[in-house]
Amino acid sequence: MINKVAEVGFPTYWAEFRLLAYEGFDHRKQMKKPETLLALVLGDLERTVPIVRIHSQCTTGDVFHSLRCDCHDQLHLALESIALHGSGAIVYEHQEGRGIGLIEKLRAYELQDEGLDTIEANLELGHPVDLRDYSLPVEVLQALNLRSIQLLTNNPEKIAAVRAGGIKIVKRLSADVPGNPHCARYLSTKRLKLGHLSNAAGDAHGAIAHRMRCRNGAK
Repeated sequence: MINKVAEVGFPTYWAEFRLLAYEGFDHRKQMKKPETLLALVLGDLERTVPIVRIHSQCTTGDVFHSLRCDCHDQLHLALESIALHGSGAIVYEHQEGRGIGLIEKLRAYELQDEGLDTIEANLELGHPVDLRDYSLPVEVLQALNLRSIQLLTNNPEKIAAVRAGGIKIVKRLSADVPGNPHCARYLSTKRLKLGHLSNAAGDAHGAIAHRMRCRNGAK
Protein backbone atom coordinates (compact mmCIF):
# COMPACT_ATOMS: atom_id res chain seq x y z
CA MET A 1 0.00 0.00 0.00
CA ILE A 2 3.04 2.34 0.04
CA ASN A 3 5.45 3.55 -2.64
CA LYS A 4 8.81 5.24 -2.18
CA VAL A 5 8.78 8.48 -4.19
CA ALA A 6 12.09 10.12 -3.22
CA GLU A 7 15.36 9.52 -1.37
CA VAL A 8 17.93 12.22 -0.57
CA GLY A 9 20.93 12.84 1.63
CA PHE A 10 19.84 14.72 4.73
CA PRO A 11 22.52 16.33 6.92
CA THR A 12 21.34 17.25 10.42
CA TYR A 13 22.83 18.59 13.63
CA TRP A 14 23.16 14.99 14.87
CA ALA A 15 24.27 13.00 11.82
CA GLU A 16 24.08 12.58 8.05
CA PHE A 17 20.78 10.77 7.59
CA ARG A 18 19.01 9.59 4.45
CA LEU A 19 15.52 10.99 4.04
CA LEU A 20 13.03 8.75 2.27
CA ALA A 21 9.55 9.89 1.23
CA TYR A 22 6.65 7.47 0.86
CA GLU A 23 3.04 7.76 -0.24
CA GLY A 24 0.36 5.25 0.60
CA PHE A 25 -3.32 4.53 1.06
CA ASP A 26 -4.89 2.85 4.06
CA HIS A 27 -8.05 1.21 2.70
CA ARG A 28 -9.62 1.23 6.17
CA LYS A 29 -9.63 5.05 6.17
CA GLN A 30 -11.29 5.37 2.74
CA MET A 31 -8.63 7.92 1.83
CA LYS A 32 -9.09 10.02 -1.33
CA LYS A 33 -5.54 11.38 -1.27
CA PRO A 34 -2.40 9.42 -0.38
CA GLU A 35 -0.88 9.90 3.03
CA THR A 36 2.72 11.11 3.05
CA LEU A 37 5.25 9.49 5.36
CA LEU A 38 8.93 10.30 5.86
CA ALA A 39 11.67 7.99 7.06
CA LEU A 40 14.96 9.34 8.40
CA VAL A 41 17.43 6.49 8.16
CA LEU A 42 20.97 6.18 9.51
CA GLY A 43 23.53 3.40 9.15
CA ASP A 44 23.22 -0.27 8.28
CA LEU A 45 19.82 -1.40 9.53
CA GLU A 46 20.48 -5.10 8.96
CA ARG A 47 23.88 -5.61 10.64
CA THR A 48 22.79 -4.14 13.99
CA VAL A 49 19.57 -3.88 15.98
CA PRO A 50 18.58 -0.33 15.05
CA ILE A 51 16.74 2.18 17.20
CA VAL A 52 13.34 3.03 15.71
CA ARG A 53 10.74 5.65 16.50
CA ILE A 54 7.32 6.16 14.93
CA HIS A 55 6.69 9.87 15.46
CA SER A 56 3.31 11.50 14.88
CA GLN A 57 3.41 14.95 13.31
CA CYS A 58 3.02 17.78 15.83
CA THR A 59 3.31 21.19 14.21
CA THR A 60 2.90 23.05 17.50
CA GLY A 61 5.61 21.02 19.21
CA ASP A 62 8.00 19.97 16.45
CA VAL A 63 8.04 23.35 14.67
CA PHE A 64 7.18 25.94 17.34
CA HIS A 65 8.58 24.05 20.36
CA SER A 66 5.32 24.25 22.31
CA LEU A 67 5.60 23.40 26.00
CA ARG A 68 2.07 21.98 26.04
CA CYS A 69 3.37 18.56 24.93
CA ASP A 70 6.55 16.48 24.88
CA CYS A 71 6.62 15.88 21.10
CA HIS A 72 9.52 18.19 20.20
CA ASP A 73 11.80 16.79 22.89
CA GLN A 74 10.87 13.20 22.03
CA LEU A 75 11.75 13.80 18.37
CA HIS A 76 15.12 15.26 19.31
CA LEU A 77 15.70 12.43 21.78
CA ALA A 78 15.16 9.96 18.93
CA LEU A 79 17.55 11.82 16.61
CA GLU A 80 20.28 11.95 19.25
CA SER A 81 19.75 8.33 20.34
CA ILE A 82 20.02 7.04 16.77
CA ALA A 83 23.09 9.16 16.06
CA LEU A 84 24.90 7.84 19.15
CA HIS A 85 23.85 4.24 18.41
CA GLY A 86 24.95 4.52 14.79
CA SER A 87 21.87 3.02 13.16
CA GLY A 88 18.15 3.56 13.22
CA ALA A 89 15.10 5.09 11.64
CA ILE A 90 12.42 7.63 12.46
CA VAL A 91 9.12 7.22 10.63
CA TYR A 92 7.41 10.62 10.64
CA GLU A 93 3.72 10.16 9.91
CA HIS A 94 1.16 12.91 9.32
CA GLN A 95 -1.54 12.21 11.91
CA GLU A 96 -1.59 15.55 13.74
CA GLY A 97 -3.44 15.77 17.03
CA ARG A 98 -3.88 12.00 17.36
CA GLY A 99 -5.42 12.06 13.91
CA ILE A 100 -7.94 14.93 14.21
CA GLY A 101 -5.79 17.50 12.39
CA LEU A 102 -4.16 20.77 13.38
CA ILE A 103 -7.25 23.00 13.50
CA GLU A 104 -9.25 20.54 15.55
CA LYS A 105 -6.28 20.12 17.88
CA LEU A 106 -6.25 23.87 18.47
CA ARG A 107 -9.99 23.78 19.18
CA ALA A 108 -9.25 21.04 21.68
CA TYR A 109 -6.59 23.29 23.22
CA GLU A 110 -9.28 25.93 23.75
CA LEU A 111 -11.33 23.43 25.74
CA GLN A 112 -8.25 22.40 27.69
CA ASP A 113 -7.74 26.05 28.63
CA GLU A 114 -11.25 25.87 30.10
CA GLY A 115 -10.35 22.88 32.27
CA LEU A 116 -10.84 19.72 30.20
CA ASP A 117 -8.02 17.24 29.75
CA THR A 118 -6.81 16.18 26.31
CA ILE A 119 -9.14 13.17 26.11
CA GLU A 120 -12.21 15.02 27.42
CA ALA A 121 -11.59 17.80 24.88
CA ASN A 122 -11.46 15.37 21.94
CA LEU A 123 -14.70 13.72 23.05
CA GLU A 124 -16.39 17.09 23.55
CA LEU A 125 -15.60 17.93 19.91
CA GLY A 126 -17.09 14.65 18.75
CA HIS A 127 -13.81 12.88 18.01
CA PRO A 128 -12.57 9.51 19.21
CA VAL A 129 -9.87 9.57 21.86
CA ASP A 130 -7.24 8.54 19.29
CA LEU A 131 -7.86 8.31 15.52
CA ARG A 132 -4.35 7.24 14.60
CA ASP A 133 -3.62 4.03 12.75
CA TYR A 134 -0.07 2.72 12.47
CA SER A 135 -0.50 0.36 9.52
CA LEU A 136 1.30 2.59 7.03
CA PRO A 137 4.22 3.45 9.37
CA VAL A 138 4.71 -0.28 10.01
CA GLU A 139 4.69 -0.88 6.25
CA VAL A 140 7.52 1.64 5.96
CA LEU A 141 9.48 -0.35 8.54
CA GLN A 142 8.80 -3.51 6.56
CA ALA A 143 9.93 -1.77 3.35
CA LEU A 144 13.21 -0.98 5.15
CA ASN A 145 13.60 -4.75 5.75
CA LEU A 146 13.56 -4.36 9.51
CA ARG A 147 13.14 -7.62 11.39
CA SER A 148 14.38 -6.80 14.91
CA ILE A 149 14.45 -3.34 16.44
CA GLN A 150 14.79 -1.31 19.61
CA LEU A 151 11.57 0.70 19.72
CA LEU A 152 11.69 4.16 21.27
CA THR A 153 8.17 4.74 22.57
CA ASN A 154 5.95 4.94 25.63
CA ASN A 155 2.81 4.18 23.60
CA PRO A 156 1.46 0.62 23.94
CA GLU A 157 -0.55 1.03 20.71
CA LYS A 158 2.66 1.52 18.73
CA ILE A 159 4.20 -1.53 20.39
CA ALA A 160 1.18 -3.65 19.45
CA ALA A 161 1.17 -2.38 15.85
CA VAL A 162 4.86 -3.14 15.32
CA ARG A 163 4.50 -6.63 16.74
CA ALA A 164 1.38 -7.25 14.63
CA GLY A 165 3.50 -6.37 11.60
CA GLY A 166 5.85 -9.24 12.35
CA ILE A 167 8.73 -7.08 13.61
CA LYS A 168 10.49 -8.23 16.77
CA ILE A 169 10.98 -5.64 19.50
CA VAL A 170 14.24 -6.68 21.14
CA LYS A 171 14.03 -3.80 23.59
CA ARG A 172 11.69 -0.92 24.34
CA LEU A 173 13.50 2.34 24.98
CA SER A 174 11.79 4.91 27.14
CA ALA A 175 10.66 8.10 25.41
CA ASP A 176 10.57 9.99 28.70
CA VAL A 177 11.83 13.57 28.44
CA PRO A 178 11.93 16.37 31.02
CA GLY A 179 8.48 17.74 31.78
CA ASN A 180 7.35 21.25 32.67
CA PRO A 181 4.30 22.79 34.37
CA HIS A 182 2.59 23.46 31.03
CA CYS A 183 2.46 19.78 30.02
CA ALA A 184 2.17 18.10 33.44
CA ARG A 185 -1.55 17.31 33.09
CA TYR A 186 -1.08 16.18 29.48
CA LEU A 187 1.62 13.68 30.50
CA SER A 188 -0.41 12.49 33.47
CA THR A 189 -3.47 11.93 31.25
CA LYS A 190 -1.43 9.85 28.81
CA ARG A 191 -0.20 7.63 31.63
CA LEU A 192 -3.45 7.29 33.58
CA LYS A 193 -6.04 7.17 30.78
CA LEU A 194 -4.12 5.90 27.75
CA GLY A 195 -1.79 3.50 29.53
CA HIS A 196 1.42 5.12 28.31
CA LEU A 197 4.54 3.65 29.87
CA SER A 198 7.10 5.71 31.73
CA ASN A 199 10.30 5.58 33.76
CA ALA A 200 11.91 2.61 32.05
CA ALA A 201 15.00 1.08 33.64
CA GLY A 202 17.99 3.33 33.30
CA ASP A 203 20.64 2.58 30.65
CA ALA A 204 22.80 4.48 28.19
CA HIS A 205 19.60 5.87 26.77
CA GLY A 206 18.77 7.32 30.17
CA ALA A 207 22.04 9.23 30.05
CA ILE A 208 20.80 10.97 26.91
CA ALA A 209 17.69 12.12 28.74
CA HIS A 210 19.94 13.41 31.54
CA ARG A 211 21.95 15.48 29.06
CA MET A 212 18.72 16.89 27.68
CA ARG A 213 17.71 17.96 31.20
CA CYS A 214 21.05 19.71 31.63
CA ARG A 215 20.71 21.37 28.23
CA ASN A 216 17.27 22.63 29.22
CA GLY A 217 18.62 24.00 32.47
CA ALA A 218 16.74 21.54 34.69
CA LYS A 219 18.30 20.11 37.83
